[in-house]
Amino acid sequence: GFKEIEVGFPSASRTDFDIVRHLIDDKRIPDDVTPMVITQLRPDLIRETVRSVLGARRVIVHFYNAIAPAWRDIVFKMEVPQIQAMVQESVQLLRELTDQHPETEWVLQYSPETFCMAELEVSLLMCNTAINTWEASPTRPMIINLPTTVEVSTPNVFADQIEWMHRRLNRRDHIVLSVHPHNDRGTGVACAEQAMLAGAQRVEGCLFGNGERSGNLD
Repeated sequence: GFKEIEVGFPSASRTDFDIVRHLIDDKRIPDDVTPMVITQLRPDLIRETVRSVLGARRVIVHFYNAIAPAWRDIVFKMEVPQIQAMVQESVQLLRELTDQHPETEWVLQYSPETFCMAELEVSLLMCNTAINTWEASPTRPMIINLPTTVEVSTPNVFADQIEWMHRRLNRRDHIVLSVHPHNDRGTGVACAEQAMLAGAQRVEGCLFGNGERSGNLD
């Protein structure tokens, strides 16, 4: 019953790349299932990611970058406008690459990693930059995915963050609003349920606790 499945990080691992190519070349993906591949916002990784999925009928390309203050200040040493420019340039590159392959339906998914620890205004700026650059529309589908990268609050606080974003995202009618809960506090399921009530339309998780750190969302 699962119709969108993240199958790997093909730009980071030769094994992942080969698995994705095997699924596409050997026609192992059912027509009603969409594979998803994930990448960071680096031009070389984006190019390799696109190359890994060429020939697929439909594919979700999942972009992510950390945006919270600690990551901006300590890890990247970048100001908000620099990170916004990185988002815009990366999405524009993806557009240029994917426009050369109209035989595939390309879906952009953008995740402001560390969303739950970032200022909402910064999260909104990054998401709207991605939305506007991709020009999300019925013919250019897009997913905005908001994670609890590390659970740092109760589920009601996360739901309030989701509702705030839901009410302010650009081109909201053309966006699928997704959440990606983690389970550090043991409330990953509660976060997902509360987020759905607050305007989210899609939930990312894992099967039987086999997934990212802390079991992600089962």
